[in-house]
Order: sequence, then C-alpha cells, then structure tokens
Amino acid sequence: MTDVYLVDDHAMMRDGLRSVLAAAGHRVTGESADPTQALADLQRLAPAVLLLDLHLGLRSGFELLTELQRRRLDARTIVLTMSAQPRHVAEALRLGAAGYVLKGASAAELLSAIDTVLQGRRHLGSDVAELAVQGLTERDGDAALASLSARERQIVALVVRGQSSPEIGRLLHLSPKTVDSYRSRLMAKLGVADLPALVRFAIRAGLIDADDD
Repeated sequence: MTDVYLVDDHAMMRDGLRSVLAAAGHRVTGESADPTQALADLQRLAPAVLLLDLHLGLRSGFELLTELQRRRLDARTIVLTMSAQPRHVAEALRLGAAGYVLKGASAAELLSAIDTVLQGRRHLGSDVAELAVQGLTERDGDAALASLSARERQIVALVVRGQSSPEIGRLLHLSPKTVDSYRSRLMAKLGVADLPALVRFAIRAGLIDADDD
C-alpha cells in the first residue's frame, strides 16, 4: 500500500482519485486545494507520492514544487493537470516533478505513473514527452523568468489575474506597500512597463494560461 497525497482545487476530482487509488490498493493520507496547507501536511505526513494539479484557483502548483525542492522533501511528485503547455511541462520537470500526466489520461496510465516513480524513474504521460522536448528548447524569456523569485512569480500570476495590491496582500499576508514593491521590482526585472506587457510575458512564460480567468 502506497501513501498518496492529493492537491487539486476540485473536490469532485479528488473524490474520483480517491476511488481509483483505493481500488488499486493505495491509500490517500491527505488532500488540499491550497499549496500552503499542502506543504504543512506533506512535512507532517511524509507520503510516498504527491499528485499535484498546477492550477489551484489563484494559486499555482509551481509554488509547491518550488518549496518541495527547496526543502528537499522526499515525496515523488506527479503533476496531474489539464495543461499541455510545453513550458509548463519543462518547468515542472526542472522543479523536480517525477511525472507529468494529463487529466485526459486513463486511470491505468495514472496508476502506471505511480508505479514508475516509486521505482525511481520518471513518467511522462501520453504526448507529454514531445511537449517536454518542445518546452526545453523554447528559450524566449528563460533568462528573465529565471531571475524571478518564487514569491515574485506568485505575485505576477495574481497581478495579471486582476488582483489589487490590497487583495494580494491579504492572500499572501503582506502589506499593500510590500506588494507594490514586489510588483515594481519584478516589472523592472522583466523589462515591462505596463500590465498588458506583463500579461503577455506571463502567458509566454507559462506562468498562466491564455484562457485563464
């Protein structure tokens, strides 16, 4: 029996995953829709496998991947997402994901991915390997993206979704003045002068999807 932790902002998706995993003899030891809560749970529960969506409302699975890598936590992470953006695949792998499976895949493929990563190998789902190669060869914006801290990436995503500085501050437990400082600094790093330019960069860099709300 393998202990698995779920991070997805759709309760129905988590319910379905629990059923699939239980039928295969795995045990869901915890779940969350929030990266901050998930990080605390992962440190406490130490599951063998983490199933992680990239789109978590106003938050991002990349935040959790970054923290897992920084803290050197041992859970083998499989990104389970709708996103087929090449840059998302490449970034997830760069941040230590052991697998990447699209949500349109079968239950059998997901279970195979779990078996594969538990053996210390990497699993890329159907059509994902080609996306990974494409993403790894896309260089536009890479240097600028690499210059952003995890918190700056988080603020970029919230800003381009239309959140104000006070709203971002409440969400991230920062003062509006601190958020404004982050915003000015990251725009200078990226060489963008206004919000439309920041949105274009965020889409091109894979920080958000073009069809995100």
